[in-house]
Amino acid sequence: MEYRRLGSTGLKISRLGLGCGNFGGIGSAPAFFGMGETEEQARELMDRAFDAGINFFDTANAYGGGRSEAWIGKWLHAKGSAVRQQLLLSSKVFNPVGPGPNDRGLSRRHILQQVDESLARLQTDRLDMYLIHEPDPETPLEETLTALDDLVRAGKVLYVGASNIEAWRLARGLWISDVRRLVRFDWVQNSYSLLDRAPERELFPLCLDQGVGFTAFSPLAGGWLTGKYRSAQAYPEGSRMTLRPEPYRHLERDEIFRGLAALSDDARERGIEMTALALAWVLHHPRVDAAIIGPRSVAHLEATRAASKIDLSQADRERLGTLFREIVEC
Repeated sequence: MEYRRLGSTGLKISRLGLGCGNFGGIGSAPAFFGMGETEEQARELMDRAFDAGINFFDTANAYGGGRSEAWIGKWLHAKGSAVRQQLLLSSKVFNPVGPGPNDRGLSRRHILQQVDESLARLQTDRLDMYLIHEPDPETPLEETLTALDDLVRAGKVLYVGASNIEAWRLARGLWISDVRRLVRFDWVQNSYSLLDRAPERELFPLCLDQGVGFTAFSPLAGGWLTGKYRSAQAYPEGSRMTLRPEPYRHLERDEIFRGLAALSDDARERGIEMTALALAWVLHHPRVDAAIIGPRSVAHLEATRAASKIDLSQADRERLGTLFREIVEC
Protein backbone atom coordinates (compact mmCIF):
# COMPACT_ATOMS: atom_id res chain seq x y z
CA MET A 1 0.00 0.00 0.00
CA GLU A 2 1.23 3.47 -0.89
CA TYR A 3 0.96 6.30 1.63
CA ARG A 4 0.82 10.06 1.16
CA ARG A 5 0.91 13.11 3.43
CA LEU A 6 -2.50 14.61 4.13
CA GLY A 7 -2.23 18.09 2.65
CA SER A 8 0.44 20.11 4.45
CA THR A 9 0.31 18.00 7.61
CA GLY A 10 2.84 15.39 8.66
CA LEU A 11 0.13 12.72 8.80
CA LYS A 12 0.62 9.86 6.33
CA ILE A 13 -2.52 8.17 5.08
CA SER A 14 -2.98 5.18 2.79
CA ARG A 15 -4.12 6.01 -0.73
CA LEU A 16 -7.30 4.06 0.02
CA GLY A 17 -9.44 4.63 3.10
CA LEU A 18 -12.07 2.17 4.27
CA GLY A 19 -15.49 3.82 4.16
CA CYS A 20 -17.63 2.41 6.96
CA GLY A 21 -20.89 4.11 6.02
CA ASN A 22 -22.68 0.81 5.40
CA PHE A 23 -21.86 -0.77 8.75
CA GLY A 24 -25.23 -1.38 10.39
CA GLY A 25 -27.13 0.66 7.83
CA ILE A 26 -26.73 2.66 4.66
CA GLY A 27 -25.39 6.09 5.54
CA SER A 28 -27.10 8.43 7.97
CA ALA A 29 -30.74 7.96 6.91
CA PRO A 30 -32.84 6.18 9.55
CA ALA A 31 -34.95 4.62 6.79
CA PHE A 32 -31.95 2.48 5.83
CA PHE A 33 -30.66 1.47 9.27
CA GLY A 34 -30.20 -2.30 9.42
CA MET A 35 -29.90 -2.63 5.64
CA GLY A 36 -26.10 -2.49 5.39
CA GLU A 37 -23.40 -4.90 6.44
CA THR A 38 -23.87 -7.04 9.51
CA GLU A 39 -21.38 -6.81 12.36
CA GLU A 40 -19.74 -10.04 11.22
CA GLN A 41 -19.34 -8.72 7.67
CA ALA A 42 -17.97 -5.44 9.00
CA ARG A 43 -15.35 -7.26 11.09
CA GLU A 44 -14.23 -9.26 8.07
CA LEU A 45 -13.90 -6.11 5.95
CA MET A 46 -11.91 -4.34 8.67
CA ASP A 47 -9.62 -7.34 9.10
CA ARG A 48 -8.87 -7.55 5.41
CA ALA A 49 -8.49 -3.80 4.96
CA PHE A 50 -6.06 -3.45 7.86
CA ASP A 51 -4.04 -6.46 6.71
CA ALA A 52 -3.84 -4.88 3.24
CA GLY A 53 -2.21 -1.75 4.69
CA ILE A 54 -5.25 0.55 4.71
CA ASN A 55 -4.45 2.70 7.72
CA PHE A 56 -7.54 4.88 8.08
CA PHE A 57 -11.19 4.02 8.57
CA ASP A 58 -13.79 6.66 7.72
CA THR A 59 -17.06 6.77 9.62
CA ALA A 60 -19.56 9.26 11.09
CA ASN A 61 -21.58 9.58 14.26
CA ALA A 62 -24.85 9.11 12.36
CA TYR A 63 -23.88 6.13 10.17
CA GLY A 64 -26.19 3.26 10.99
CA GLY A 65 -27.57 5.26 13.91
CA GLY A 66 -24.21 4.95 15.70
CA ARG A 67 -23.71 1.27 14.85
CA SER A 68 -20.79 1.98 12.53
CA GLU A 69 -18.73 3.65 15.25
CA ALA A 70 -19.79 1.08 17.85
CA TRP A 71 -18.76 -1.86 15.69
CA ILE A 72 -15.42 -0.27 14.88
CA GLY A 73 -14.91 0.27 18.61
CA LYS A 74 -15.68 -3.37 19.43
CA TRP A 75 -13.32 -4.51 16.68
CA LEU A 76 -10.55 -2.23 17.98
CA HIS A 77 -11.07 -3.42 21.55
CA ALA A 78 -10.67 -7.03 20.42
CA LYS A 79 -7.58 -6.22 18.35
CA GLY A 80 -5.78 -4.38 21.15
CA SER A 81 -3.62 -1.30 21.51
CA ALA A 82 -1.04 -2.30 18.90
CA VAL A 83 -3.65 -2.07 16.13
CA ARG A 84 -5.10 1.16 17.53
CA GLN A 85 -1.67 2.79 17.41
CA GLN A 86 -1.35 1.98 13.70
CA LEU A 87 -4.89 2.91 12.70
CA LEU A 88 -6.23 6.41 11.99
CA LEU A 89 -9.87 6.92 12.93
CA SER A 90 -11.86 9.52 11.00
CA SER A 91 -15.38 10.49 12.02
CA LYS A 92 -17.86 13.28 11.28
CA VAL A 93 -20.50 15.46 12.88
CA PHE A 94 -23.54 17.33 11.51
CA ASN A 95 -26.39 14.96 10.64
CA PRO A 96 -29.35 14.40 13.00
CA VAL A 97 -28.77 11.93 15.82
CA GLY A 98 -32.05 12.52 17.66
CA PRO A 99 -35.43 14.28 17.46
CA GLY A 100 -34.49 17.50 19.25
CA PRO A 101 -33.68 20.84 17.60
CA ASN A 102 -30.13 20.70 18.98
CA ASP A 103 -29.50 17.10 17.89
CA ARG A 104 -27.94 18.14 14.60
CA GLY A 105 -25.76 20.85 13.05
CA LEU A 106 -22.45 22.42 13.96
CA SER A 107 -23.22 24.42 17.07
CA ARG A 108 -20.68 24.39 19.88
CA ARG A 109 -23.09 22.42 22.04
CA HIS A 110 -23.68 19.73 19.43
CA ILE A 111 -20.01 19.31 18.49
CA LEU A 112 -18.77 19.04 22.09
CA GLN A 113 -21.50 16.56 22.97
CA GLN A 114 -21.11 14.44 19.86
CA VAL A 115 -17.33 14.11 19.96
CA ASP A 116 -17.60 12.53 23.43
CA GLU A 117 -20.29 10.14 22.23
CA SER A 118 -18.20 9.18 19.20
CA LEU A 119 -15.17 8.55 21.40
CA ALA A 120 -17.26 6.36 23.71
CA ARG A 121 -18.61 4.26 20.86
CA LEU A 122 -15.18 3.95 19.25
CA GLN A 123 -13.65 3.06 22.65
CA THR A 124 -10.73 5.43 22.16
CA ASP A 125 -9.37 8.61 23.73
CA ARG A 126 -8.92 10.55 20.49
CA LEU A 127 -10.11 10.96 16.93
CA ASP A 128 -7.14 11.19 14.62
CA MET A 129 -9.26 12.95 11.98
CA TYR A 130 -12.56 14.79 12.47
CA LEU A 131 -14.76 16.30 9.76
CA ILE A 132 -17.77 18.54 9.65
CA HIS A 133 -20.07 16.34 7.58
CA GLU A 134 -21.72 19.29 5.85
CA PRO A 135 -21.68 23.08 6.26
CA ASP A 136 -24.30 24.45 8.64
CA PRO A 137 -25.71 27.77 7.37
CA GLU A 138 -27.59 28.24 10.66
CA THR A 139 -24.42 28.32 12.78
CA PRO A 140 -21.69 30.97 12.44
CA LEU A 141 -18.53 29.44 11.04
CA GLU A 142 -16.58 31.18 13.82
CA GLU A 143 -18.55 29.21 16.42
CA THR A 144 -17.85 25.91 14.69
CA LEU A 145 -14.13 26.61 14.25
CA THR A 146 -13.76 27.74 17.86
CA ALA A 147 -15.34 24.49 19.07
CA LEU A 148 -13.03 22.46 16.81
CA ASP A 149 -10.05 24.44 18.05
CA ASP A 150 -10.98 23.57 21.63
CA LEU A 151 -11.18 19.89 20.75
CA VAL A 152 -7.69 19.97 19.25
CA ARG A 153 -6.30 21.81 22.27
CA ALA A 154 -7.94 19.22 24.55
CA GLY A 155 -6.32 16.37 22.60
CA LYS A 156 -9.66 14.81 21.65
CA VAL A 157 -9.07 15.54 17.95
CA LEU A 158 -5.77 15.73 16.09
CA TYR A 159 -6.68 16.98 12.59
CA VAL A 160 -9.87 18.67 11.37
CA GLY A 161 -11.44 18.77 7.94
CA ALA A 162 -14.60 19.66 6.03
CA SER A 163 -16.81 17.46 3.89
CA ASN A 164 -19.29 18.52 1.20
CA ILE A 165 -17.95 22.07 1.39
CA GLU A 166 -17.90 24.69 -1.34
CA ALA A 167 -14.71 26.52 -2.31
CA TRP A 168 -16.00 29.93 -1.16
CA ARG A 169 -16.96 28.60 2.26
CA LEU A 170 -13.62 26.82 2.65
CA ALA A 171 -11.79 30.06 1.76
CA ARG A 172 -13.82 31.96 4.34
CA GLY A 173 -13.12 29.31 6.97
CA LEU A 174 -9.38 29.44 6.33
CA TRP A 175 -9.46 33.24 6.59
CA ILE A 176 -11.29 33.09 9.92
CA SER A 177 -8.78 30.58 11.24
CA ASP A 178 -5.82 32.71 10.17
CA VAL A 179 -7.24 35.95 11.55
CA ARG A 180 -8.43 34.48 14.85
CA ARG A 181 -5.54 32.01 15.17
CA LEU A 182 -7.83 29.01 15.29
CA VAL A 183 -7.26 25.51 13.97
CA ARG A 184 -7.49 25.34 10.17
CA PHE A 185 -9.26 22.81 8.00
CA ASP A 186 -6.41 20.44 7.12
CA TRP A 187 -8.28 18.72 4.32
CA VAL A 188 -11.50 18.51 2.36
CA GLN A 189 -13.49 15.35 1.71
CA ASN A 190 -15.83 15.83 -1.24
CA SER A 191 -17.28 13.70 -3.98
CA TYR A 192 -14.94 13.24 -6.95
CA SER A 193 -15.06 10.76 -9.81
CA LEU A 194 -15.21 10.49 -13.58
CA LEU A 195 -18.90 11.35 -13.18
CA ASP A 196 -18.46 14.19 -10.69
CA ARG A 197 -15.62 16.56 -11.51
CA ALA A 198 -16.91 19.65 -9.74
CA PRO A 199 -13.81 19.98 -7.47
CA GLU A 200 -11.63 20.64 -10.51
CA ARG A 201 -13.22 24.06 -11.13
CA GLU A 202 -12.50 25.94 -7.89
CA LEU A 203 -11.77 23.59 -5.02
CA PHE A 204 -8.59 21.96 -6.33
CA PRO A 205 -6.91 25.29 -7.18
CA LEU A 206 -7.80 26.59 -3.70
CA CYS A 207 -6.46 23.45 -2.02
CA LEU A 208 -3.21 23.78 -3.96
CA ASP A 209 -2.83 27.44 -3.05
CA GLN A 210 -3.58 26.92 0.65
CA GLY A 211 -1.88 23.57 1.17
CA VAL A 212 -5.17 21.85 2.00
CA GLY A 213 -5.42 18.09 1.42
CA PHE A 214 -8.21 16.29 -0.41
CA THR A 215 -9.76 12.87 0.03
CA ALA A 216 -12.39 11.75 -2.47
CA PHE A 217 -15.59 10.05 -1.43
CA SER A 218 -17.84 8.22 -3.89
CA PRO A 219 -14.94 7.72 -6.36
CA LEU A 220 -17.10 5.12 -8.13
CA ALA A 221 -20.16 7.40 -8.30
CA GLY A 222 -22.45 5.22 -6.21
CA GLY A 223 -21.62 2.12 -8.24
CA TRP A 224 -22.12 3.69 -11.66
CA LEU A 225 -18.44 3.17 -12.50
CA THR A 226 -18.38 -0.51 -11.52
CA GLY A 227 -20.27 -1.80 -14.55
CA LYS A 228 -23.40 -2.81 -12.65
CA TYR A 229 -25.67 -0.33 -14.46
CA ARG A 230 -26.26 -0.91 -18.16
CA SER A 231 -28.56 0.68 -20.70
CA ALA A 232 -32.01 -0.95 -21.03
CA GLN A 233 -31.28 -3.39 -18.17
CA ALA A 234 -32.93 -3.59 -14.77
CA TYR A 235 -30.84 -2.30 -11.87
CA PRO A 236 -29.53 -4.98 -9.48
CA GLU A 237 -31.67 -5.51 -6.41
CA GLY A 238 -30.22 -3.81 -3.34
CA SER A 239 -28.12 -1.36 -5.40
CA ARG A 240 -28.21 2.38 -4.78
CA MET A 241 -30.44 2.84 -7.83
CA THR A 242 -33.08 0.64 -6.19
CA LEU A 243 -32.68 2.18 -2.72
CA ARG A 244 -31.65 5.84 -3.10
CA PRO A 245 -31.75 6.66 -6.83
CA GLU A 246 -32.47 10.41 -6.53
CA PRO A 247 -28.81 11.64 -6.42
CA TYR A 248 -28.03 9.70 -9.59
CA ARG A 249 -31.10 10.20 -11.78
CA HIS A 250 -29.22 12.80 -13.84
CA LEU A 251 -26.90 10.03 -15.05
CA GLU A 252 -29.66 8.06 -16.74
CA ARG A 253 -28.76 9.32 -20.21
CA ASP A 254 -27.68 7.55 -23.39
CA GLU A 255 -24.38 9.44 -23.55
CA ILE A 256 -23.48 8.29 -20.03
CA PHE A 257 -24.21 4.68 -20.85
CA ARG A 258 -22.06 5.00 -23.99
CA GLY A 259 -19.21 6.38 -21.89
CA LEU A 260 -19.57 3.53 -19.41
CA ALA A 261 -19.41 1.00 -22.23
CA ALA A 262 -16.24 2.63 -23.56
CA LEU A 263 -14.69 2.63 -20.08
CA SER A 264 -15.54 -1.06 -19.74
CA ASP A 265 -13.89 -1.78 -23.11
CA ASP A 266 -10.73 0.11 -22.06
CA ALA A 267 -10.52 -1.87 -18.82
CA ARG A 268 -11.01 -5.15 -20.66
CA GLU A 269 -8.18 -4.32 -23.07
CA ARG A 270 -5.91 -3.67 -20.09
CA GLY A 271 -6.95 -6.93 -18.44
CA ILE A 272 -8.30 -5.16 -15.35
CA GLU A 273 -11.70 -4.53 -13.83
CA MET A 274 -13.64 -1.40 -14.67
CA THR A 275 -13.83 -0.59 -10.95
CA ALA A 276 -10.05 -0.52 -10.62
CA LEU A 277 -9.59 1.66 -13.71
CA ALA A 278 -12.15 4.25 -12.57
CA LEU A 279 -10.58 4.39 -9.13
CA ALA A 280 -7.06 4.65 -10.57
CA TRP A 281 -8.23 7.67 -12.59
CA VAL A 282 -9.19 9.40 -9.31
CA LEU A 283 -5.95 8.48 -7.53
CA HIS A 284 -3.82 9.82 -10.38
CA HIS A 285 -5.02 13.39 -9.88
CA PRO A 286 -2.19 15.25 -8.10
CA ARG A 287 -4.62 16.93 -5.66
CA VAL A 288 -6.14 13.65 -4.43
CA ASP A 289 -4.35 12.32 -1.35
CA ALA A 290 -6.66 9.31 -0.95
CA ALA A 291 -9.99 7.86 -2.04
CA ILE A 292 -12.63 6.48 0.31
CA ILE A 293 -13.90 3.07 -0.80
CA GLY A 294 -17.03 1.43 0.56
CA PRO A 295 -16.80 -2.24 -0.41
CA ARG A 296 -19.81 -4.39 0.39
CA SER A 297 -17.74 -7.58 0.38
CA VAL A 298 -14.16 -8.83 0.52
CA ALA A 299 -14.34 -9.42 -3.25
CA HIS A 300 -15.22 -5.75 -3.77
CA LEU A 301 -12.33 -4.75 -1.51
CA GLU A 302 -9.86 -6.78 -3.55
CA ALA A 303 -11.12 -5.21 -6.77
CA THR A 304 -10.50 -1.71 -5.47
CA ARG A 305 -7.06 -2.54 -4.06
CA ALA A 306 -5.87 -3.26 -7.59
CA ALA A 307 -6.33 0.42 -8.47
CA SER A 308 -3.23 1.50 -6.56
CA LYS A 309 -1.08 -0.68 -8.83
CA ILE A 310 -2.37 0.70 -12.13
CA ASP A 311 -0.05 3.14 -13.90
CA LEU A 312 -1.83 5.80 -15.94
CA SER A 313 -0.04 8.42 -18.00
CA GLN A 314 -1.42 11.95 -18.10
CA ALA A 315 -2.51 11.26 -21.66
CA ASP A 316 -4.40 8.16 -20.49
CA ARG A 317 -6.12 10.16 -17.77
CA GLU A 318 -7.12 12.94 -20.14
CA ARG A 319 -8.45 10.46 -22.67
CA LEU A 320 -10.55 8.64 -20.09
CA GLY A 321 -11.88 11.97 -18.88
CA THR A 322 -13.19 12.77 -22.36
CA LEU A 323 -15.51 9.72 -22.18
CA PHE A 324 -17.79 11.83 -20.02
CA ARG A 325 -17.03 15.29 -21.40
CA GLU A 326 -20.68 16.32 -21.10
CA ILE A 327 -20.47 15.89 -17.32
CA VAL A 328 -17.63 18.40 -17.12
CA GLU A 329 -19.40 20.85 -19.40
CA CYS A 330 -22.75 20.77 -17.58
